[in-house]
Formats: sequence, C-alpha cells, structure tokens
Amino acid sequence: MGLAALALLAAASVAGPLDWMAGSWCTAGTENRTCEHWQPMAGGMMLGSSKTVQGDRTTSFEYLRIGLEGGQATYFGSPQGAPAVAFPQAERTAQRVVFVNAGHDYPQRIAYWRDGDALVAEISLADGSKPRMWRYLRVKD
Repeated sequence: MGLAALALLAAASVAGPLDWMAGSWCTAGTENRTCEHWQPMAGGMMLGSSKTVQGDRTTSFEYLRIGLEGGQATYFGSPQGAPAVAFPQAERTAQRVVFVNAGHDYPQRIAYWRDGDALVAEISLADGSKPRMWRYLRVKD
C-alpha cells in the first residue's frame, strides 16, 4: 500500500469519530453570544471558526482546524488571527475529544463533547483547573 493510501486510511479513521462536531452551533442568549461552525472532515482536515458578539460588536474570533499531524489528530487554534497553536489529541471516545498542549500559556487543554443535542466546549489548564465552558445548541447553517 502506498503512502498516499495510508494517509487516506488514517484520515478516514479520524473523520468518523469527529462527525458529531460538524455543523453550526451557538450559545443561548442575545446580548452575549458565541457561535462555532465546523465543516465535516474532508481530505484529512476539519475547518472551523468561532465568533463572540456582545450587543452589536464582535469581541473575539478564532480560526480553527483539526487535521492530521504525523498520523495523529491535532487541533489548531488561531485566536484573533494570531499564528496557529497546535494541540495534539490526548483522548478520544465516541462523542468526546480532548487536545492538550501543556507548553501553551492558556488554554492548555481543549475538550469537546456531546451532551444530548448540545455540543459542549471547555478550555482549561492541562490539569483541568481554571476551566471555561460553552454549551452550544445546533442552529441552521
């Protein structure tokens, strides 16, 4: 089997378990609202974005992607358009994925999981301290 075929097999093994993240997701609320949008995994990469709006003003945004790095799923976050920071996958189950970069200042740990119809995202230090959580509900694209 060629290297290209092996890469496609590796990409396929990551795609299925992360399909539950794909779609458009927003927190409840009107005054302060955060939305994340994730495209389905294709070609070994999942692209996403996040935006927080307070009133009529965007207060933060981030470009996101999950791809393969050496056969391992890696989350890349680029807050406010800054250079991307890599967070290698540390754990994955059928509806939960955790990425960790203990060398980063904050966050060091990024976790996503499904809770019924909701998508939950949590950032924290590597040991789980100083958590910040978002509970997203699916919205129409």
